[in-house]
Amino acid sequence: MNLLFTTPFLNLFLIAFMAFIPRFLVRSTVALAAGLLLLLGPSGCTTASRVGVTNDFDHSVNFRAYKTWAWYPQQPRDAESGPAKGYESFLDQRIRSAVAAEMTRKGLTEVDKAPDIYVAYSARVEDKQQVSPYYNGMGYPYGYGYGYYGRNYSPVTQYKAGTVVIDVIDARRKELAWRGTGQAQVNQNTIDEAESNRIVNGILSTYPPGSNAQR
Repeated sequence: MNLLFTTPFLNLFLIAFMAFIPRFLVRSTVALAAGLLLLLGPSGCTTASRVGVTNDFDHSVNFRAYKTWAWYPQQPRDAESGPAKGYESFLDQRIRSAVAAEMTRKGLTEVDKAPDIYVAYSARVEDKQQVSPYYNGMGYPYGYGYGYYGRNYSPVTQYKAGTVVIDVIDARRKELAWRGTGQAQVNQNTIDEAESNRIVNGILSTYPPGSNAQR
């Protein structure tokens, strides 16, 4: 009798085949997911990157009572830490323009003196790293040392992140009332006009702070 048709051989073949399928499918799925992560992550197009926004505020403040605003008098004129004195850097111009437009949309009026609130900001660009969630520290993701990923697989992606912090200060009490922070991936060592608008809009979309705005 031919060995290929013996029952023990068929059983062993089926067991080995069934064990191979799940591992093959998992490996293929991991490879596809990791590939998409690298494509859409920091190395992808920055114009589609998400703005991460956080905020904190004084819960005792009635934000709806604020009607007028002005720039904080001690606001630095050069967020890029350049030599600007008596004039604004390009980044400051972008941020100020974006903030002013958003405040107008929210119904607040910019005034020269006696405002309800002052607005201050800071901005910076930093080098960041992102580690692939599929990396297991062994030189390849999920323990599979073959297929699409081998020893040359790099789990770390380098990118630049632009961070903007916006403060709202109660002018009468001279105390911080609200702070919003936004961060997003940027293309270069500064934050261009489109990125400035996107980050500022993301931050101020959380102002005034929702159901806690009126107490």
